[in-house]
Amino acid sequence: MARRKDQDGRRAQLGEAAQRALLNRGLEGLRLRDVAEEAGVTPAAVLYYYDDLDTLMYETFQQAIERFCSAREAAVDGVDDAAERLRICIDSGIATGPDDRLPRLLYEFWPRSLRDPKAAALDSALMERQASVYYGVLILGQAQGVFTLTDPPRMLATSFVAMEDGYQMEILAGRRSRAEVIAAVQAFAAAVTGHRLS
Repeated sequence: MARRKDQDGRRAQLGEAAQRALLNRGLEGLRLRDVAEEAGVTPAAVLYYYDDLDTLMYETFQQAIERFCSAREAAVDGVDDAAERLRICIDSGIATGPDDRLPRLLYEFWPRSLRDPKAAALDSALMERQASVYYGVLILGQAQGVFTLTDPPRMLATSFVAMEDGYQMEILAGRRSRAEVIAAVQAFAAAVTGHRLS
């Protein structure tokens, strides 16, 4: 059992090192040696736990997706008022600034999804999980009589995510502030739900 704990600990350490190396160099320029240096081990030691750099990167992407989506789902869970849920949903999906690590990790992978089916499937899962949160909020708001939706809830849910994605890149590039983006997404919310968030 101690060996299993050691291996899990080492994999976690390598995952953290992979994230740091990815944020420093970007995915396209990343080498196995970069991850090894961040972890303070040899490239051979990394390959003891992972078949290759791609395997480690896919796992890193999956873990980032899980952390991002789980945090967002937990943020709205247990909130009864649909308008408050929508406000929280918007707030929890927007980067805090250019140095917000988790959204930056997710965006480092996006270009790969254009030509890599495995990365595309992971990116699609990320989008679907986020849209599902919005969908649930919109359905609840409709049922509570708080929202009068201009379009089907599924369409609006994916539109919220698409809008966030576009603006998120603006924040990460330092061209827009978090406050500006939240205001823009809330304005869209008011237009499509008939309810202005406070």
